[in-house]
Amino acid sequence: MAADGEVIYLDHNATTPIATEVAEAMWPYLTSHFGNPSSDHPYGRAARAAVDLAREQVAALIGAHPDEITFTSGGTEANNLAIRGTAAATLPAGRHHLVTSAVEHPATTEPVRLLSDAGWQVTTLPVDPLGRIDPTAAVGLGGVGLGTFILAQNEIGTLQPVAELADHLHARGALVHTDAAQAIGKIEVDVDDLGADLLSIAGHKCYAPKGVGALYVRRGTSIAPVLVGAGQEHGLRPGTENVAGIVGLGQACALAREQMAADAERIRGLRDLLLAELTRQIPSVVRLGDPDHMLPNTLTIAIPERIGADILAACPHLAASTGRPATPARSPPQPPLLAIGATPTLPPAPSGSPSDATPPPNRSSPPPTPVADAATS
Repeated sequence: MAADGEVIYLDHNATTPIATEVAEAMWPYLTSHFGNPSSDHPYGRAARAAVDLAREQVAALIGAHPDEITFTSGGTEANNLAIRGTAAATLPAGRHHLVTSAVEHPATTEPVRLLSDAGWQVTTLPVDPLGRIDPTAAVGLGGVGLGTFILAQNEIGTLQPVAELADHLHARGALVHTDAAQAIGKIEVDVDDLGADLLSIAGHKCYAPKGVGALYVRRGTSIAPVLVGAGQEHGLRPGTENVAGIVGLGQACALAREQMAADAERIRGLRDLLLAELTRQIPSVVRLGDPDHMLPNTLTIAIPERIGADILAACPHLAASTGRPATPARSPPQPPLLAIGATPTLPPAPSGSPSDATPPPNRSSPPPTPVADAATS
């Protein structure tokens, strides 16, 4: 129970705090080690060495080579570079067909929309009521140049079968990008196991600061820069590097390698305890997402006949969300929730577990806006 005035933070899918070890690693590069990594003197070389170490740390977490890591300002820029950069690179004739899913983050859907406006054919694969793509839906699609799929859905936590999707699309000659922003640091991520040609990372989802991220680009993958300027980051991301932020991301990835397995088990237990207690006290609660393919920290629920924003307003000591950040609290369900069958008046159909029993609705009542809890601590 929270002490008087204490707020329990359950919104780690929106952003994580900066880990103490990360802040300590960053501090020298915010103060005394302020050099430009492109400068050829002791200050510059110290900064360059720090960036190189961070590149190794990020690569080690995902099973990549250091030269396959390009630092960005965050997950949104990484997604834009992956999607628009591969589209801008030379692709074989007849390959202007992109495949994505109905549960992507706007950092993916918006660059995809730009390609659609530019004449690309876009196929959006549906998901089942638990929010999971059927990978066989990608079989038989022709002329595909790129597939882009979220690895862990940010609102409901469902993990997507990226490896199976990659198998099908690679067989058609396509590249595959995955937005792993919500997965990094929470589950094991290996680019070879996933079959990913490109993979996006966001620092503030894994105990690093906001304003830093990375894009993994497999060796030999054709990609063009989206921004133009000087030649930093292999010529893909011009601009003086955010050394302190990059150091923080590297340290966060190093911490994840050491602690992720134990942390995931502990956090999964807390999440399941929270669900059990909610179900005991509110028998009509509906759990969203796929419990068999789920981030360990994420619990998203809907309560029939209740608006999530009203529930959270009545819990001033609880910091949680009714959807992704930047979405008004009393908005209708967002596209990923609509994709799993939620409507403005009803949560999705029950998925079969006892906690998913839904009473008959009163359609004149307010919509059951989901309440999303990322139960990390």
